[in-house]
Amino acid sequence: MTATAPHFGPARAQVPATPATRRPFAVAALLAVLAGLVFGLLLAGAGPASAHAALTGSDPQDGAVVATAPEEVTLTFSEQVALGKDSVRVLDPDGKRADTGAEPRDLQNDSAVRYGVALRTGLADGTYTVAWQAVSADSHPVSGAFTFSIGAPSQTAAALPDQEAGGGLVGTLYGIARYAAYAGFILLAGGSAFVLACWQRGAGARPLQRLVVRGWMTLTVATLAMLLLRSPYTGSGKLADAFDLDGLKAVLDTKPGAALVSRLLLLGASALFIAVLFGTYPRREDRREQKDLTFGLAIGGTVIAAGIAGTWALAEHASAGLQPGIAMPVDVLHLLAVAAWLGGLVALLVALRRTPDLDAAAVRRFSAMAFGSVVVLVATGIYQSWRQVGTWSALTGTGYGQLLIAKVVLVAVMVAIAFTSRRWTARLGTGGSGSAGGRAAEAGAPPGTSGAFGASVAADVSGQDADPERAAQLARQQAAVATAEKKRLRDADPDRSGLRRSVLAEVGVAVVLLAVTTVLTSTEPARTEEAASRASTAASAPATAGPVTMKAPFDTGGEKGSGTVRLEITPARSGATELHLWIDGADGKPMDVPEVKVSLTLKSQDIGPLPAAPVRLAEGHWTAADVRIPMAGDWKIAVTVRTSDIDQTTVDKTMKIG
Repeated sequence: MTATAPHFGPARAQVPATPATRRPFAVAALLAVLAGLVFGLLLAGAGPASAHAALTGSDPQDGAVVATAPEEVTLTFSEQVALGKDSVRVLDPDGKRADTGAEPRDLQNDSAVRYGVALRTGLADGTYTVAWQAVSADSHPVSGAFTFSIGAPSQTAAALPDQEAGGGLVGTLYGIARYAAYAGFILLAGGSAFVLACWQRGAGARPLQRLVVRGWMTLTVATLAMLLLRSPYTGSGKLADAFDLDGLKAVLDTKPGAALVSRLLLLGASALFIAVLFGTYPRREDRREQKDLTFGLAIGGTVIAAGIAGTWALAEHASAGLQPGIAMPVDVLHLLAVAAWLGGLVALLVALRRTPDLDAAAVRRFSAMAFGSVVVLVATGIYQSWRQVGTWSALTGTGYGQLLIAKVVLVAVMVAIAFTSRRWTARLGTGGSGSAGGRAAEAGAPPGTSGAFGASVAADVSGQDADPERAAQLARQQAAVATAEKKRLRDADPDRSGLRRSVLAEVGVAVVLLAVTTVLTSTEPARTEEAASRASTAASAPATAGPVTMKAPFDTGGEKGSGTVRLEITPARSGATELHLWIDGADGKPMDVPEVKVSLTLKSQDIGPLPAAPVRLAEGHWTAADVRIPMAGDWKIAVTVRTSDIDQTTVDKTMKIG
């Protein structure tokens, strides 16, 4: 529906555009331009933040080769995560558990979120796989895996899950429940707002009553489904575990579980609100009493709706990352604005299709409510987008950013359709466009009847008092005739039909918009995805520094036992490197010796000596390919030169690697 207060003129009379009628749209266009400028400035000056957790480091690092088995494996995350007993598994080359199975040890400090997993003693050489799964602070499951090797890399038989955390059938069902929950809330809150703020006589209309009640039922069932599916969604991924009482108990101890239970309690309060809105409220005839009840219902309904919206804000993206104290109330306002606009739009469509006595004043009031909702929606949406995206590159280069662009486009389409709705709204006047009953009366038929057939039915009813069965049958015929007449008069109004078609198009776009929004709320925010990508690139990128070299004289004390050793390691980083060694005699010419050995030691970490076995490449030149350096540090490089059966010496030098 249009987000402006329209002008109402005579029925079926084209209302020309005037400066007064164009002014709201000029204001809307100005708001859109300002919103774009503000959004651009925010993106240009954004700082770091996160929402979904990401693995930012580990010890040993991914792909590292260590000389001896570590006592534990540590994992560092970008934000707070929840880990269980089996959240981190370390598998040996045969695919068997190499960790002790104990709870991960909390090692976090002020600067890092870090957890450690103890390993068994006596681990054999080979490649080990670390598989982890956690629940981030915004309630979404995350998972991953990496490898490290002891001694030297090897083949591994470790089997990893074939689906990501939160995927599979359980993930699909959980996603459907999330969509249904959003849809139910929009119908419940938006439909109630439409009745209270726009068309109070609609409280007695059965179609609107059914709409709001169905919204309540949808939200309730979806919340119960999410509560049951939460354990397998964040854990095993098996649908059968949805009814595991231990898993359900564990869920209730988490922030998302508490939010879902709170939502159910608030839905109990909303059931009482619905009972009063559609039960007591329509029967109040005293205007003063009705006004007081309207005020009470508006306050109570707003509190309940804000509370239900808060169950999303407290457990999802808004509760983690940058400025959660601001983001959570902003998220509540955003959800309330969405519900008032989209839910009110659905309620208006139902009223146009099923309640012929909807008046133009109600449409005008909804237009004003929709305009206010769109203003709030734009303002809160800009802040949320800046908070979760941060940069232009993240907006266009991440899945979250691309979904956000799609959402903005869909909102723009809805606003464009609203301009069409404005034309029909302006033509929907009061003269001749009243209720179906009123038009039937003007045509000379009794209320609730139409034409000669209606009059005949009325006469038959009055003449059949002695036959109750016949009277009931004729009463049903009379009601059917009245309904058909109302429908005929409703469909005969071209302005009302045009408005109904336009609103139907808006609702169709809104359904797609809600689906995109649901996917967006379960997608890793662009800030986190981009930050994790940068960290991964930095960890895997080769060192940009050149090779490290050493040059040292040696003297074994024997004949032709003196000369110079030259050594080069390239690239000078942790991981796989290449070693070259040259020996020059006292005369400066290349010199062959019976044996040369190299070892590397990192005293600060008690690693080594790690042997390197160079092979002769040419006279006075040896090389060792694929030398594995476990980590960066100040390494002592020792070279042993043997010039005869009994004459040898060792020279060493400490060099910075990595």
